[in-house]
Amino acid sequence: MCWLNVFGPHLVEKLGRERMLSTPAHRVEELPNGSVLLVTWPTAAGFTREEARQAQARALLHLRPELVYDTVLGSLHERNAALVPVEPRFPPEVADLFSRLVARRSVAMRQRQVAELNAHPPPEPEEWLPVHAALPSDVPDVKATLEHYSLLAEYMVAMRHTEVPSLFKLSPESLTDLDFHLWWEDFPRIFERQLIDQRAVPSVGAYLGEVLVRHLDGQWIPRKKLEETQVRVGSRVWLPFVRAFKYLRSRQALLDFSLTQLYRVAERHRR
Repeated sequence: MCWLNVFGPHLVEKLGRERMLSTPAHRVEELPNGSVLLVTWPTAAGFTREEARQAQARALLHLRPELVYDTVLGSLHERNAALVPVEPRFPPEVADLFSRLVARRSVAMRQRQVAELNAHPPPEPEEWLPVHAALPSDVPDVKATLEHYSLLAEYMVAMRHTEVPSLFKLSPESLTDLDFHLWWEDFPRIFERQLIDQRAVPSVGAYLGEVLVRHLDGQWIPRKKLEETQVRVGSRVWLPFVRAFKYLRSRQALLDFSLTQLYRVAERHRR
């Protein structure tokens, strides 16, 4: 039972038209197609008031007398609690991403989502080394290897540009768009793990590395093993393929190891 309800003809007949039309509510109106409009309280703005919730409970119990009033009213109080505003305390590196996650939730779930994200901030990125510990390049042809990374990044664009058009820009904002899209789609669950590890991890890692190079004056340090490949930014070298591997483990990992966060932290430490 909500503040405003429209019960279709089938449900009206199932519950009984006479019973439906005698529901104790602010407004009960039979519609031309046999549906019934039921409004429990005069104004939508006051739907969380105690009197309004009591009116909802009375209306529901009229239609379903097997229910218990105190139990129904208690569930409505729980709805109120779920709507109490929670102040976001998101880390600045992921504030834009987390705000987008919250905005896509239903109104009833948004504050719970804020509380969950507040309680479990992502760990600080560990996919880096101080520049003095960087591994030197061990590839026989640096130019060819860099072209390979570029092709891997282009594959990422080819795979997802329809859903995430900003991928063409290879920008920091495109990383956030990709984070959000893969989370919303639940990418790690709907695709085979073998395909993710063989195709998605290299392309995501290369895309992240290319953004670091283009926007933070980064420098690739190519290695034969992708997981050892580094991008030098200031006094640190970052491991984009290691990050991509962690990132694509699960839906939660997309938040815990977001591309957005690694980029913003690298930006903060580039000097």
